[in-house]
Amino acid sequence: MASSSETVRAYFSALSEHDLDAAVALWRPGGIDAISGQGELVAPEGIRGFFAQLFAAFPDWRFEILETTTQRGRCAVRWRARATFAGPGRLQGFIANGERIDLEGCDVLTVEDDLIVANHAYLDRVDLLQQLELLPRPGSPSERGLARVTNVASARRRSLAGGEAKVIAPGVWLVSAKLPSSMNVYLIAEPDGGVTVFDAGIRSMAPAIAAAGARLGGIRRVILGHADSDHRGAAPALGAPVYVHPADAEAAGASANRRDYWDLAKLSPLARPLFPILFRIWDGGAVPVAGTIEEGDTVAGFRVLHLPGHAPGLIALLREEDGLVLCSDVVYTLNAETGIAGTPRTPHPAFNWNTEQARASLRRLAEFEPRVVWPGHAKPVSGPGVAAQLLAAAEV
Repeated sequence: MASSSETVRAYFSALSEHDLDAAVALWRPGGIDAISGQGELVAPEGIRGFFAQLFAAFPDWRFEILETTTQRGRCAVRWRARATFAGPGRLQGFIANGERIDLEGCDVLTVEDDLIVANHAYLDRVDLLQQLELLPRPGSPSERGLARVTNVASARRRSLAGGEAKVIAPGVWLVSAKLPSSMNVYLIAEPDGGVTVFDAGIRSMAPAIAAAGARLGGIRRVILGHADSDHRGAAPALGAPVYVHPADAEAAGASANRRDYWDLAKLSPLARPLFPILFRIWDGGAVPVAGTIEEGDTVAGFRVLHLPGHAPGLIALLREEDGLVLCSDVVYTLNAETGIAGTPRTPHPAFNWNTEQARASLRRLAEFEPRVVWPGHAKPVSGPGVAAQLLAAAEV
């Protein structure tokens, strides 16, 4: 019986000679070769196909074993490969360009009864593509030009799907997407570090929310103001436990985010066909609910208020020390059909669970005499007479 090291050396020798019959004969059928960034190959035909394509693109490919470390049936190999991208085969769709490569990698192989049963292969694919002039080399004019183009595109994407977090009050930040309805997501500082996310906007906002949370110490939890698609959208991608009012827990966990009580016939003829499309674009799918949150609970210094109407489980957060309210869709400060900002108003009846209850919730919120109210979309209700503005909104 050969040692694990001898089996592995025989395998690399067969590959260097491009003897695929000998190479795959050293694999147990069904063995898995997991190549970082490439996926998994199943022996024998997966191994044969991969290296046949590689050698067709690099006809002079040779491995040099730099060192091995063996323990029991596992052998780690640090290797070096030199080759010319001469073709006629292609590499990931790229036509051969004659460039030379010289790179290092590492394979960790498991051997049982003289056969390879598993391998984890690691190589620097960026270095490979740079050597082949398929990606700009570090410090080159091409790299600087690519960085400029990418930065412009990234800035544009961030402005549309959630820009930099901005402070709106002590310990509270806003991430807002400049898309139809100007989606608002709030991050609240936790006393022991990190932040709570209130509302989760739409799916495309997930990277901006996650980045803002990372810079602020990490996202500890996500609390949904309610479970509509434009408020739960990014939640599944944030990697944090999600909480919601019990009356919206079922909707949060549903795969299809379409409320039974929505009545799109109440929209204008122009807006009516648009919203089903937007719902699909906005939604990130079912949200695993870690727990529920109710009236009277506290969240990082905020008191939870249950203000149903737009949704049965709609909540707002009130910080009594400074009169700050984060209210999700208790009030609109835009025209829901056009996305144009305007005066405060009751949420659109096309999307309300109970419009009269929504008006009553607006009146109840006014009773707390808030100083500024930040909604789920667009601009805040602020300035003199916030309570009066909310009372007026209940009549609109």
